[in-house]
Amino acid sequence: MKYAWLMLCPVAALAQEPIEVIEVIGKGETLVLPSEEPVEGLFGLSDALQEIPRSATMISRSLMDQAAINDLHDIARFAPNSFAAAGFGNPSLPSMRGQLGELFEAGMRRQAGNNGLGVPMSFNSIEGIAVVKGAPPVMLGTTQRVGGFVNLLPKKAMTDDERSRVRGEWGQWSQYRLQLDHNAVLKRDKHALRVSAEFVDQDSFYDFTSTRSDDVFVAYRYSPNSRTEWDIGLEYYDVEWTDNAGINRPTQALIDDNLYITGQGVQPNGSTVPGAFAVVSPTGQVEIDRSRVLTDPADINTAKTTLLHSTFQQQWSDTLTFVNRTYYQYLEREGINQNSFVEIIDGAHTFENRAELHINDHTILGINVRVNDVLGYSQFSTEADLPSDLTGPIANRRIPLTAAQQAQLVQLRPGLFVSPGTNYDNDGDGIGDYILSDTTDSLSQQWGLFGQHELALTDRWQLTAGARIDYYDVIAKDPLPPAGFDAAEDSYSDWLSAVSLSSQYQLSSAVMVYASAYESDSTSNSMAGGTVLNANQVIDSQNFATENTLYELGIKIAPVNSRWYADVVMFDQTRSLRNRDGSNSGIATQGVEAQWNYRNEHGFWMTLAASYLDAHYDNSAAFQDTRQIADLFDDSRPDIIEGTGIGAPNFAAFPASNQRLQGVPEVQASAVAGWQVTPQWSVGGDANYTESYPLDYLQTVMIRDQYMLNLNATYQMTAQLSARVDVFNVTDEENWSPVFEGGYFGSTLAFPSLPRHAQLTVDYRF
Repeated sequence: MKYAWLMLCPVAALAQEPIEVIEVIGKGETLVLPSEEPVEGLFGLSDALQEIPRSATMISRSLMDQAAINDLHDIARFAPNSFAAAGFGNPSLPSMRGQLGELFEAGMRRQAGNNGLGVPMSFNSIEGIAVVKGAPPVMLGTTQRVGGFVNLLPKKAMTDDERSRVRGEWGQWSQYRLQLDHNAVLKRDKHALRVSAEFVDQDSFYDFTSTRSDDVFVAYRYSPNSRTEWDIGLEYYDVEWTDNAGINRPTQALIDDNLYITGQGVQPNGSTVPGAFAVVSPTGQVEIDRSRVLTDPADINTAKTTLLHSTFQQQWSDTLTFVNRTYYQYLEREGINQNSFVEIIDGAHTFENRAELHINDHTILGINVRVNDVLGYSQFSTEADLPSDLTGPIANRRIPLTAAQQAQLVQLRPGLFVSPGTNYDNDGDGIGDYILSDTTDSLSQQWGLFGQHELALTDRWQLTAGARIDYYDVIAKDPLPPAGFDAAEDSYSDWLSAVSLSSQYQLSSAVMVYASAYESDSTSNSMAGGTVLNANQVIDSQNFATENTLYELGIKIAPVNSRWYADVVMFDQTRSLRNRDGSNSGIATQGVEAQWNYRNEHGFWMTLAASYLDAHYDNSAAFQDTRQIADLFDDSRPDIIEGTGIGAPNFAAFPASNQRLQGVPEVQASAVAGWQVTPQWSVGGDANYTESYPLDYLQTVMIRDQYMLNLNATYQMTAQLSARVDVFNVTDEENWSPVFEGGYFGSTLAFPSLPRHAQLTVDYRF
């Protein structure tokens, strides 16, 4: 695999002499590097990073502050192979090894967006982040996405000391964020209460784009004795944001020189309303302002969610520890866009409880139940982004539904039409007459049993085996059938399994090598984890028959009392990609990834991450909104573009192949560093590089090699008060990224990065 030798450079370049670890202090707290944070509740009760036979990265609260991590895409600054598409400007899921990953919190899988299009995240309640590659271990359960997962570590109340923090951020484009965090000790070493509140009011560089949110989090800890601990967290989040589709018509000239082809599309029926198979006669080519994105001031995107987490842990004896984890989330979402996209979640309830028995720190046995109840309505089949001329009036982007289209949908509210939950035949010709999306009223129940055991073959050689079986019982019905039809309904049940096996060998006190294998069945779900009926009015059994495999080899180096840690991992993984129409395509990936953490006694620290990824279709079909960008244009202006005149969107389906997966770079590298120059002054920054990659399936448009550099400086005015200035994109790079995971909009949309901008943060602790 080309470039693989790059991963070994950080390891080979280091001296291995032991040295005392010196704490680097910044902003009133100890900085904790990724290799110094324990991994809790994922592979066992608590494990050191160098002991886990999987590729993982820990990002502490101090590192989140140092690297200005505010959303899930920022984890790419620390974790190799975590490049992600823009997620319509509001990522709700992480991305790892070329695929959307799952989102956990306190070891429990959260509701998340459908294909990454979901509710923006707030990190107000979060104390740290664990990034793990590959499918979740058997303890966490079967999931839809297996490229990797992020486990958010919620804040906990502390029974040892009262403390408070006020943090304010002021950024360009009228961006304001205020966070208040207070920990109150009710009875020392027994009870504590912690309250954290965050208020966000942000306009944007991008046209008609803003975010307004309120988040309140309350944590309680009860520790009646040294063997018992109970942590409870309750969060309420209310957010209003903009669905940002970036810039359409991504030709190579747009990517290289910001040159945009003008002219409104015309449908085959002569209408200039954006629609399928529209054709543009180019009227010119102009340099477009990168803030001119596909948004609309009349769009509505709001959400309210409530989350409850409970973790009860009790040591029954010297050899037995019992852990019970409970999670509940309620979500409402209103998404109504003027381009005819609709996603409304009238209520999504998710409840899960997991009981774990840990025996001698070597064996885990457990049982869990998960219930997911979703009522939602959607309509995304009449969208047409390519025909809209962004340089023209806003009306160019709007898609009022015709009478014929309305007849293929159902009316949810006056003037608002969505898809029914399945198809129906109006005229008896055996062909369904309605447009389908993801409308559903579904209830799924999942019961799981799991076990994991570590077997020491010798003092240095250990085997770990795990197995899990889950029984799914699902009911789905149409919540909004057309007039004159009874609501279709179906039920389905199935068994899903997962097995894992790893072998790890301690070559020395500093070096561990491992090999891991994992195989599982996965589900394929729609919005908020719901299950849909297909056009035949049944639940597709393929939604519960997605197979995934992972093989991983790694070496982890952590010299005792040293100042550095490194690991290098090779992997081979097959998994599925959920397509926009609900079908699945097989994806095969192979790659190498490495990370290195270092600090010295002079207040300097650094982390490096690098990866190589070969991701391609595994003899599977692929789907794209439009076959290629040239299909949108006719051939009237060959001096601008040689158009095919086919029209767009044309909903291209490509035959089964082993084509490279679009929208994902093969090579990614990043570095984050900081230096405590004096007791008052510290400086830092991060840099990220991605190699050139194809934006679309046919590789007609390429994203060039790109890098991003961010710098910061902090002044500690007093022991409690500090001020920090961040400058993002210091060199003012005009970078691009895909808008949507999986490459579906690869020939339709591209997301422009923010220009150089600054932010001031004031932090007061008392």
